[in-house]
Amino acid sequence: MATATKAEQPSLFQRLSRLIDSVSKGLSRFFFTHPRTVLVMLLAPPLLWLLILYIGPLLTMALQSFFYIDDYSGVVVKQLSLQTYADLFTQSNMEIVGRTVLMSSTVTLAAVIIAFPLAYYMSRYARGRIKSLLYLAVLLPLWSSYLVRVYSWKLILANEGVANWFFEVLHLTGVRDWILSQPVIGGSSLGFSYLGMFIVFVYIWLPYMILPINAALERVPSSLLDASSDLGAKPLYTFRRIILPLVFPGIVAGSIFTFSLTLGDYIIPTVIGNSSYFIGPVVNSLQGTSGNIPLAAAFTIVPMVIMGVYLLLARRTGAFDAL
Repeated sequence: MATATKAEQPSLFQRLSRLIDSVSKGLSRFFFTHPRTVLVMLLAPPLLWLLILYIGPLLTMALQSFFYIDDYSGVVVKQLSLQTYADLFTQSNMEIVGRTVLMSSTVTLAAVIIAFPLAYYMSRYARGRIKSLLYLAVLLPLWSSYLVRVYSWKLILANEGVANWFFEVLHLTGVRDWILSQPVIGGSSLGFSYLGMFIVFVYIWLPYMILPINAALERVPSSLLDASSDLGAKPLYTFRRIILPLVFPGIVAGSIFTFSLTLGDYIIPTVIGNSSYFIGPVVNSLQGTSGNIPLAAAFTIVPMVIMGVYLLLARRTGAFDAL
């Protein structure tokens, strides 16, 4: 009798399994009745990562922009002051900001002009293998190193590069020299001018404009275009009144990439360009060579504010839905 009773007692493994099952049921019941707690637990790790590794450094940088450099010792004085911003809003520094914004705007406009016809052909006319090859051609540059592409263009635009060879073969060296003699876009060579910098910027960021526009065009129903044609609308009218309004959020979405990436880039102006600074090289120089961390931080706040305003305006166009 004692032996039978002992045999009926659950083993350690069975008791452990029952305990785990009981705890699991309790946790499931708790999570089911407390959905907000589950949401907090799921969002806590990514939010902590965002706060510590992204927002934290940005806030630290913003705080450092309110410090200033002592004129005599060159030491950073960690006292809140607007002296650094007074140094920022000088004529020379505002020229740097204006030059950067102007370059970003022209690059974005050129990217739209080049990207729209290609995206339209890809979405409306290209089929099968041709469409796949076009997508591959757009995406392939993104798979290579950014620095390799920039330095490749430095060789292309050099005095002994392919671009100058092209001008010489077509007997257009006079046209090249006339372009380089212009006061705004010219320089000593194509690889040392605003024009060369502009060409490289457009090449590097063009895929980021093509893809959003193509996605927006893919969502335009063909029935709308057919109905417009059936009602007697001319192609230009259809483009202006139907296609462009529907695709405009995609254009704005692409401009967010091209404008912001040009605004903060410091490699292309350093490798391809002249001695005129842009925001990126200035920040790199201030925090590296000069050691003026407060002014570098203040300069960094400028594109952040510009992009903040730009994103608020872009949000009203529905550009975020096209991303």
